[in-house]
Amino acid sequence: MTAASEPTDSGRPTAVVTGASSGIGAATARALARAGFDVVLGARRVDRCAEIAREIDGTAVRLDVTDPDSVSAFVAAVPECRLLVNNAGGAKGLEPVAEADEDDWRWMFEVNVIGTLRVTKGLLPALLASGDGHIVTVTSIAALEPYDNGAGYTGAKHAQAMLHRTLRGELLGEPVRLTEICPGMVETEFSLVRFGGDEEKADDVYKGLTPLTPEDVADVITFAATRPSHVNLDQIVLKPRAQASASRAYRES
Repeated sequence: MTAASEPTDSGRPTAVVTGASSGIGAATARALARAGFDVVLGARRVDRCAEIAREIDGTAVRLDVTDPDSVSAFVAAVPECRLLVNNAGGAKGLEPVAEADEDDWRWMFEVNVIGTLRVTKGLLPALLASGDGHIVTVTSIAALEPYDNGAGYTGAKHAQAMLHRTLRGELLGEPVRLTEICPGMVETEFSLVRFGGDEEKADDVYKGLTPLTPEDVADVITFAATRPSHVNLDQIVLKPRAQASASRAYRES
């Protein structure tokens, strides 16, 4: 593994994955490495990123997307970038609007929206300079529809999606592609974080059906990232077979 602050010229295009310490981010880092990318993994839990980086000959750099100084230091450690996967995000709480926790809402907007803005803005010069840049943003089907008790998260994901979709027009004519990935139910630490570490509640989310795996989503991201340069997959929605919408799924009893 290269040193955390010293990505080296490997001859491979550089891909940056945020939220890369587990779940979709970790699976995406591995899949992109197999596809020939030199992967820079960013997350707060840099020790986990370092383990994955050793496995895939990548680079681990600490990144907290809610901290402007952390983002600035991260960007400074990545002089070249062909592909950015904005994966860092998450949800907290599942209450109706009448009982909303403002701190949870602030955190969701900070990590999903402002965090995506900070990293994208910081790496955009390098993406443009690559001559063939690509921004992949992992939003959610929560960016496409509301569901009861989820206004904080759906609001943040809608805002994140608008940021990404606006860039599609603003960068028209520039050598940068943009792909939005909208997953449905994926079994990761997502629900564990949402429910404050309550494993029973988190497990109940996926009970009675087979959810997507992080590897399923990583496969789709890698497919989009490895299309010819003139092909832009604008938006990809993927759900488990048993899920029709954010609030409708078939569960076996």
